[in-house]
Amino acid sequence: MLFKYVIRRFIALIPVLLGITLLVYLIIHFAPGDPVANMLGETYFDEDQYRELRHQLGFDRPVFIQYLKWLGRICKGELGRSLIRKRPVIDLIMERFPNTAMLAGVGIFFALLIAIPIGIYTAVHQDTWIDNTGRVLALLGVSMPAFWRGLMLMLVFSWYFRIFPSGGSVSEKGLIALVLPGISLGISLAAIVMRMTRSSMLEVLRQDYIKTARAKGVGEGSVLFKHSLKNALIPVVTVVGLQIGYLFGTGAILTETVFSWPGIGRLAIQAILERDVPLIQGIILFIAFVFVLANLLVDVLYVYLDPRIEYT
Repeated sequence: MLFKYVIRRFIALIPVLLGITLLVYLIIHFAPGDPVANMLGETYFDEDQYRELRHQLGFDRPVFIQYLKWLGRICKGELGRSLIRKRPVIDLIMERFPNTAMLAGVGIFFALLIAIPIGIYTAVHQDTWIDNTGRVLALLGVSMPAFWRGLMLMLVFSWYFRIFPSGGSVSEKGLIALVLPGISLGISLAAIVMRMTRSSMLEVLRQDYIKTARAKGVGEGSVLFKHSLKNALIPVVTVVGLQIGYLFGTGAILTETVFSWPGIGRLAIQAILERDVPLIQGIILFIAFVFVLANLLVDVLYVYLDPRIEYT
């Protein structure tokens, strides 16, 4: 049943992915700048060389024809070759993806580690100073720009206290290099999950079956973690799934740039600055695909969290 459901969902996602490819291609195509001129540099003024290179890259063909050829390569599992690095785009992405996945994993772990307990605790102590403090922390976490909190973490823990490195990769500095960028990436997610956990727990705790459990003498710990938390996690799982797109997209770009982390986000910034069209298109399409898969995983987790939900 699960396998059939996943297959149906993949088939349903095909029009979505096609729409994403078209949107990505048109945005990059009509964006300012000329990738051919950027490749030639000072030799741009040689019009013959400029026209020849445009013809070799296929940029002199109609937009729709270029899109169809790119779509055909995608269907074969190819994303083209980088104009600057002269390597297949998929190879460049796969080299950086493990670093971004590690960073996102640490960010999610940090967010869930602090957000769910605080969310539960503030729900139990609704409208007290504990709850108000949690609200303030959540507001600060959501309000702080990603680049600013990264710089502040770097200033405090790398410059003043010199506990963690200010940048670098795991291969250079070890796993300790993951701490600051992981926390920086996870702060906004933690704030959102904290508020969602609190709201969801409050709603569940008001249900009749929770009142019945307490009336029967069930311990408060069992009421919270056995009867309430599992049902309260469904909206939380949804939020985390939706935020994966942010973690691999905007969040990764800003965090990896601040901490010089060698991931997909930093590669995207370099590709944009170099006007490396195939690489930009490949990265955006890859992030969109990860986001779609994350949402599919969320749908599968729903059934585990709530057996009343069935695959249809």
